Order: sequence, then structure tokens, then C-alpha cells
Amino acid sequence: MQIFSVGGAVRDELLGLPVQDRDYVVVGATPEQMNALGYKPVGKDFPVFLHPQTHEEYALARTERKTAPGYKGFAFHAAPDVTLEQDLARRDLTINAIAKSESGALIDPYHGRRDLEMKVLRHVSSAFAEDPVRILRVARFAARFTDFTLAEETLALMRQMTDQGEVDHLVRERVWQEFSRGLMEDKPSRMFEILRSCGALRKILPEVDALWGVPQRADFHPEVDTGVHVMMVIDMAAHLRSMLPVRFAALTHDLGKGTTPADVLPRHIGHEARSVAMLGPLCERLRVPVDCRDLALLVARFHGDIHRVDELKPVTIMRVLEHCDAFRRPERFALVLQASEADYRGRLGFENRPYPQAGHWQRALAAAQSVDAAAIAKACTDPAQIPQRIHQARVAALKEVLAR
Repeated sequence: MQIFSVGGAVRDELLGLPVQDRDYVVVGATPEQMNALGYKPVGKDFPVFLHPQTHEEYALARTERKTAPGYKGFAFHAAPDVTLEQDLARRDLTINAIAKSESGALIDPYHGRRDLEMKVLRHVSSAFAEDPVRILRVARFAARFTDFTLAEETLALMRQMTDQGEVDHLVRERVWQEFSRGLMEDKPSRMFEILRSCGALRKILPEVDALWGVPQRADFHPEVDTGVHVMMVIDMAAHLRSMLPVRFAALTHDLGKGTTPADVLPRHIGHEARSVAMLGPLCERLRVPVDCRDLALLVARFHGDIHRVDELKPVTIMRVLEHCDAFRRPERFALVLQASEADYRGRLGFENRPYPQAGHWQRALAAAQSVDAAAIAKACTDPAQIPQRIHQARVAALKEVLAR
């Protein structure tokens, strides 16, 4: 029995990056031998075991054979006669197909070290085409390794997979899993650019794909269309080290612009309402978590008002605060402001501009919060009038602050 460290841990060590998780391949062993050594089986589709002390994953070397469309359509063969090279051959990219022995020797049958040095993302073999999830993984790796390029032959294979309908068999939970991880990388725009270049984006996220070629307003740098702008916005959210809900909101805040009638372009009248209407089905389709969905809905609806705070009347400011539930959930409202800042700064020449609007909104919220709602409720003889009295008092507090 031989044990090898494989995959991302070996890759990241060679790149000088911190290693988060380690995975191991065991060659020449049976499930019975692993059980006898105290390893605990956890794999459903093929033999994977947890180390009795470290709880790291150890998988028996295996091969796989395509049996049906989609990423679940595989038959796996794990046996003592499966070699390390055969196991590595089923992996997605050459940079992930390097193994390290217990003595520290590197086993690199598919030239992953060369591609690390050349900074190239390249598929290991034609077996790549059998698993559509690999399209998403490659796009995600492009967002992480921002100075790597995608090999032309790999891009061509991804286009072929898309054209042959493999992407249509992706399970939505897996799509969200890869999207959410890619959004959290250093340059998430690269993920969507890769997916768009191979044709997969129009099948997985047609609402986002439709934004390319849609002009922005004349005063918003017309040379940058809406798709490019949205990519700049999600990269700005990454620059701000935003949480996932903010990055998802940044991605989806302008969906409605993709459905703007041609006769009103480059204006986008009513695009906020259209964005909100499109978000519901999109989130349902991908099973987006509630916190991401709810923040995205607020940002899509109110980011324009957030930008124009200096132009709004106190009663309008109060309406936005109330709709955003800012009094009960100020921490979420802070995320609305951060997503709006990413939108504002996600434009040519705006990258380094300050966003004073966020401070204005925080001061407005603080002024409204200073109202003693409990005292108003106690003094009100008609309970039905309490909400309106509190609302009026908060608007008055806003007027006082804005008048200074």
C-alpha cells in the first residue's frame, strides 16, 4: 500500500501558497485493509475514508467510465491494481494532477509542473469532456489564479461540451456551489468571462449573459457596456473584501437592463423593477441562499436611490430605510451600502473615488434611530396611530439633520 498527497495541496505548495486542505490517494489497498487500519468509510459512490486521527480524506485509486450524460453519469472502479497514473488521468487540469509521495518525490505524468511555470490552465485528457462541472471549475480557477491563461485547446473542448448539451445536465446545487466559490475569488469577473467565451454562461445564467452589448447611459461611460460594467462591479466588491451576499448582489443588481426596449436605449427606465422581477426566478432556479437573495433584491431595487441620497427628500430617505428594514437590521443595510459602493466605483475612472453617500445614509439612519419610539408609543392614546407617529418623528429628525 502506497499513499500520495494529490491535487490542490501539491499545486499550492509548488506555487508557494498556503495549503488549506489535503487529499490523499491510496494505491494497492482494499476497503477491508483501510477498515482494519482504523480508517472510517465516508464515500457514497467510491471508497473514500477519513484518517482516524487527522480526519483528512484518503481515497482509493480509481478509474471512471462515462455511462450517462451529466456529472453523475459515471461508473467507478477502485481496486488494488489501479495505478497512480490511472488515477491522476481522470483529474481535470494538469496542475491538479501532480502527486507527492511520502518521501517527498513528485509524480507528474501529465506535465503539471510545466504548466504551473507557464501559468497555463490545461486539461489532462479528453476525459475532461465527460464531466460538465469541470467547465465551472476551470472558470473558477481562472478567477483564483488571475495571472494564468486558459489553453486554447481546453477552451475549444469546453465550447464543444457546451454545444453538445453537456452543460444542460448540470445540477443547480452544484452550479451555485461553484458560482459562490468563484465569486469569492480575487477576480470573479474572469469566471464569467471564461463561461461566456465557451458559451456556457448563456445556458446557466442567461440573465447575466444578456447584459453584454447593452449600452450604459451616456453619462456612465458609453464605451463600457452593461456586461463589462457588471464585471467591474463584482471585481470592486472583491477589492472591498465583501461577503458573498454583497458579491451576488453586485452581480445581479442590473439584470433588468438586459430587457430594456431598444427604442429607449441608452436610458434604462424602470430597470430596477425588472431586475427585482427577474431575481426571484433566478434565485429559485439556482437555489440561492436566502441571505444572498434578500440582499440582492434590496440592492437591485434601491441602489439608484442610495447613489442619489443628496437629491432625496427626507420622506423618501425614510421610505428607503423602512423598506430595507434598516432599523431592525442595520448590519444588513450596511451591506446594501457596500454593494452600492461597488456599483458606483465599478466604472472607468471611478475606481479610486470616495463614496460619501454611505456616510450620509449612516448619519440619516442614526438620526432616525435617535427618536424615542417607546416614548411616542406610550404617549399615543390610539395604538393604531403609533406607527405613523413614529414615522413622522423620524422624518422630522431627518429634516433637522439634513438642514445643518
